[in-house]
Amino acid sequence: MQSKICNNKIRKLYRILYYQLLKRHIFAITGPLRVLPDFIVIGAVRSGTTSLFHYFGEHPCISPSSYDELGFFDSNFELGLNWYRSNFPTRFHKQKIILKEGHFLTYDVTPFYIWNKEAAKRIATTLPNVKIIALLRNPIDRAYSNFQLSVRNGEKRSFEEMIKIEIQDIKSCENNNEIFLSKSAGLENFLVRGVYYEQLLIWFRLFSKDQILVMSTEELEEQPDNTLNTMFRFLGVRNYTVKDLKKRNEIKYQPMKNETRVMLIEFFRKHNDKLFKLLNKQFDWNR
Repeated sequence: MQSKICNNKIRKLYRILYYQLLKRHIFAITGPLRVLPDFIVIGAVRSGTTSLFHYFGEHPCISPSSYDELGFFDSNFELGLNWYRSNFPTRFHKQKIILKEGHFLTYDVTPFYIWNKEAAKRIATTLPNVKIIALLRNPIDRAYSNFQLSVRNGEKRSFEEMIKIEIQDIKSCENNNEIFLSKSAGLENFLVRGVYYEQLLIWFRLFSKDQILVMSTEELEEQPDNTLNTMFRFLGVRNYTVKDLKKRNEIKYQPMKNETRVMLIEFFRKHNDKLFKLLNKQFDWNR
């Protein structure tokens, strides 16, 4: 037992040294001189968060982290706060932007946070005043897009075969939030990841409502200027027209069967209604 504990400590130390000194180099050394994020995009997966990462970076007052999906508050928390800081701009850069533009913000985009209760608690403890943005896609389209990634990785079963099993699984635990959240983390849980109400409850219990903004992928696609400026106003910076609205991580695939969509509209209806009541806002997802 003691040998196992010792080996785990050695592996943890090696990982910290590897990612801080070999991966981050000078950025890790200057970690204490760097800032932490002012806002975090928490999700959802396959909802356009990578595109949003790039859109935010175009605003003159907003500087991005070194890359999207840092995953510090879930899978990389053991690397320490200095590693996290190493991924953000320096205080000198912040002051330079403030002098030029009047405001400065930086951000973390990690869509896997949304269903992770431990990550939410860590964020609330580390960054209690941070603002939270969730970008949610029609759960039917989100599930189908997520499934297409598994097809690229060798999945042979049809979408219909997989969701039939998952629907039964969800119905067996739909009154247990903890089970819902644990299932959300599964790589092949396409539908449960779209039960946003259960996931967002975590955040509304830890943060005040004025710290959280929830928008839809459809709003961003259909009205990009209005949607982005709603986000900018929420963040306290001036309106700005993002010039490069190219979609990132977009994949092409055959459309879903109509009968499957009709069935999933009914499946998600009650879950969506609970979400809309929580948000006091509705999205046009019944199509």
